[in-house]
Amino acid sequence: MKFLRVAPAGDGYRAELAEGPEPRPAADEALIEVAASGVNRADLSQIAGRYPPPPGEPEILGLEVSGRLVETGESVCALLAGGGHSQRVAAPRGQIFPAPPGPDLVHAAGIPEAYLTAFLNLVVEGGLSAGGTALVHAGASGVGLAAIALARFLGARAAGTTRSAGKLPAMAAAGAELAIDTTQRPFAEAVEERWGRDAVDVVLDPIGAATLAGNVRVLKKGGRVIFLATLSGGKVELDIAALWAKSGRLIASGLRGRPRAEKARLVARFREEALPGFAAGDLSVAVDSVHPAARAAEAFERMRANRNAGKILIDWRDVR
Repeated sequence: MKFLRVAPAGDGYRAELAEGPEPRPAADEALIEVAASGVNRADLSQIAGRYPPPPGEPEILGLEVSGRLVETGESVCALLAGGGHSQRVAAPRGQIFPAPPGPDLVHAAGIPEAYLTAFLNLVVEGGLSAGGTALVHAGASGVGLAAIALARFLGARAAGTTRSAGKLPAMAAAGAELAIDTTQRPFAEAVEERWGRDAVDVVLDPIGAATLAGNVRVLKKGGRVIFLATLSGGKVELDIAALWAKSGRLIASGLRGRPRAEKARLVARFREEALPGFAAGDLSVAVDSVHPAARAAEAFERMRANRNAGKILIDWRDVR
């Protein structure tokens, strides 16, 4: 079986298709013939040695795939803690769900990590519902566009931020009522101008230190700021009085390290509450680019340079 081995090389990456043993599914796993795998920033952190897989999970990169179950031929998607950037992967059965009609099978690889992260944090952690308001930082990322689309699907309104004017249309197309270029104006000022003070129920934030004060400023009473990463740094001075005045909550949330049983419950809820939106045409996958596995270094370099608006995918169908 071939899998991707990726390492830093100067300002970019070196990626090669290496040979490895066939995965051997445990009793609670199923073997998937991979059609495509999704690239995530977690991959870059793992390549850099900062984000190893949880104990017992594959060392191979890759947190999401689409493909076909070897035992039945059914088209599926799967959320993984590792092993996705390969021809075949043994996936926990509770983390597998049917590939929805609408997206083709390759594009469906952009669903699991992005949409389950968005669903976990907007719905489960954030309690977002119809009539609410979400602020999504890095709104043109795969997770960001999924979160904006999911908020709209729930009947909520969403604002998205970016540091690239060229990514504003992608957020608007996903359903953002307010798309903010933070190089031009502070996001808190833009939110207040559009919706007034104390307007936001849930903030989804992979940025960290640079956005915390503005996040607290725009929060509604009882609002929640959910941190997914700390791209701008993890240490910052917090105005506790300002947070206290909002009865606000700061939540740090990750998906990869959660127990399989918890992920299975999340996937089951997602299948019931959100997955039908793809068949109905209310939800879609925002795909930035698709790269052959033989040229996978381009995919990782595109992610590292922050050039993407939406999901970057790797196509495994022609690998022999």
